[in-house]
Amino acid sequence: MNPKDLGTKVPITWCPGCGNFAILNAIKPVLAELDEEGLVPLENVVLVSGIGCHAKIVDYVNANSFYSIHGRPIPVATGIKLANPDLTVICFSGDGDSYAEGLAHLIFAAKRNVDITTIIHDNRVYGLTTGQYTPTSPSGFKGRSTPAGLVVPPINPLEIVFASGGTFVARGYSHGIGLLKDIFREAILHQGFSFVDVLQVCATFFNMYEYYNERVYTLEDHDPLDDARAEEKIREWDYNSDASIPLGIFYKEEASTFGDNFAKYNSKISDLNGTIKKTLESYI
Repeated sequence: MNPKDLGTKVPITWCPGCGNFAILNAIKPVLAELDEEGLVPLENVVLVSGIGCHAKIVDYVNANSFYSIHGRPIPVATGIKLANPDLTVICFSGDGDSYAEGLAHLIFAAKRNVDITTIIHDNRVYGLTTGQYTPTSPSGFKGRSTPAGLVVPPINPLEIVFASGGTFVARGYSHGIGLLKDIFREAILHQGFSFVDVLQVCATFFNMYEYYNERVYTLEDHDPLDDARAEEKIREWDYNSDASIPLGIFYKEEASTFGDNFAKYNSKISDLNGTIKKTLESYI
């Protein structure tokens, strides 16, 4: 399949220079390759998005899709996966969408090891509403709601997901489409909760290209099965302006998924109901 076949006729309305273009142009060839290789048939793919600039991506990919309400793409994706385990569900969300409004859903999806891929468009600003701070905005950020500068440090989303039990934790950058493609492919093929935080620059309201270009680096000779090393690298984050920011796959492990455990739970409930029924019938 040619990635161009995954395009649509919907006009793209993102701002020039938006990092969302990189995510779009990375996910289309990955889906095309996986379909061509017979690993993930396109007809079995479902894209879910939340609310924000990121959400438009489902309009620009010719695949099954679902718009959720603000902060709720992860529970919607979870429901779709439980209803039909044969589907490959990819959830697109923003830093406001899943780190503020929907943070509890992110934590529990990681804790349960739900077999979905969650890609966060982390531009560290509310771009759709023209420039307010988000949970990942750096200290000192000056926006419409913090004209004197934000006085609190940003959260580290990778650390939160790792601590919550996520079995695939990665970070990409919208100025590195090759790495994004590699990460997306591995994330989609991973069995379990795959989490990819993408430093997706908002060129209009918080242009961080120069800032990131001076600080990001790709993990090399890193074993994602080494949880202690993964935690160490995950904690490299820009709490201060001099910090470096690593990119790549930090952590990966195999574990039973929420779908597996859910099926076992339902089987136990059925057995229990059968026992209760027989007991009640014995008294009749």
